[in-house]
Amino acid sequence: MTDTLSAPSALAEAPFPRAKLVLADGTVFEGYGFGAAGEAVGEVCFNTAMTGYQEILSDPSYAGQIVCFTFPHIGIVGANHEDIEYGTPHVRGLIVRADAANPSNYRALMSLDAWLKKHNIPAIAGIDTRALTSRIRENGMPHGVVGRGETAALAEAACAFPGLVGLDLAKEVTSRQMYKWDETPWEWNKGYGKQENPTFRAVVLDYGVKRNILRMLAGLGADITVLPAQSSLEDVLRYEPHGVVLSNGPGDPAATGEYAIPVIKGLIDKGLPVFGICLGHQMLGLALGGKTKKMPQGHHGANHPVKDLETGKVEIVSMNHGFTVDADTLPASVKQTHVSLFDGSNCGIRLEGAPVFSVQYHPEASPGPMDSHYLFVRFAEAAKARV
Repeated sequence: MTDTLSAPSALAEAPFPRAKLVLADGTVFEGYGFGAAGEAVGEVCFNTAMTGYQEILSDPSYAGQIVCFTFPHIGIVGANHEDIEYGTPHVRGLIVRADAANPSNYRALMSLDAWLKKHNIPAIAGIDTRALTSRIRENGMPHGVVGRGETAALAEAACAFPGLVGLDLAKEVTSRQMYKWDETPWEWNKGYGKQENPTFRAVVLDYGVKRNILRMLAGLGADITVLPAQSSLEDVLRYEPHGVVLSNGPGDPAATGEYAIPVIKGLIDKGLPVFGICLGHQMLGLALGGKTKKMPQGHHGANHPVKDLETGKVEIVSMNHGFTVDADTLPASVKQTHVSLFDGSNCGIRLEGAPVFSVQYHPEASPGPMDSHYLFVRFAEAAKARV
């Protein structure tokens, strides 16, 4: 039976056209549309971050997904040209309780609504995001559609969405050719810097890499070469790297692993330092003999506590993933280094006797704010040891 939920007070004040979020199980949330016209179909997840919405929406790891923010007011600081993680956003759509039509921040160049229109991302506001979040927590991430059309047609589209299991989305978001990177992290009132005196060479395999990962590496002295996801082992070795980073990205790690895992195994056999992040972590786990599995709700937010089992330190981290490494399937030679304090799921591994390690979360983000930056230092030191 169709369940229709709406927020009348928000709708009464809405300056935009009516819109709906329709889930594959028939649930309908009524609100008003903003951003791009049209429809967005995908897997619906919720993100608990209170800030950083522009970085989240431009993270390629959200390809195939519609993001619901649990924080009620989104768009407060507008949008700019600096706080983006990829040139072209791949998120399918956006869901908020209330959008801020009049942003207030000295860095704002446009409203969130204008930014969404620019990147052709449909959005809906005015719905009960608490009810939606509760539904996802209880039943898992549903398939859904954000749109302004007829309910029946939207429901049909939601039911037709195949889901993310078995999908290799990295090949859709990756760069199409090799490129160099020398931009360093942002500084207050200075902006981004430039790495002019690199001390080691790093290759980054781009499964949907966030720009701040590259900036962190450049800030530690890396001469960075970014290669497309489907690059071969020979492609990587041609640049004579002192270390290799396996980036974040969207989709099913087992699907991307069809071509990525042989390359990762080859890098390990060559004795190169390897650092995996998010999707890169999952594929490293597969390459080392473990397995991955789909999570019911996933982890999406900037307030996740993760424990380093080797130091006892608890880090506050940023996460965005719907698949996880199954720690019970890891061979004896692979040690679990980090776990989520929310649900005990795996958040880090390392290969004994080798400079090969990875984490499920995003150490380049700053919710801690610098709790996890040591991981980049660890990789840089391992790479410099080979110079």
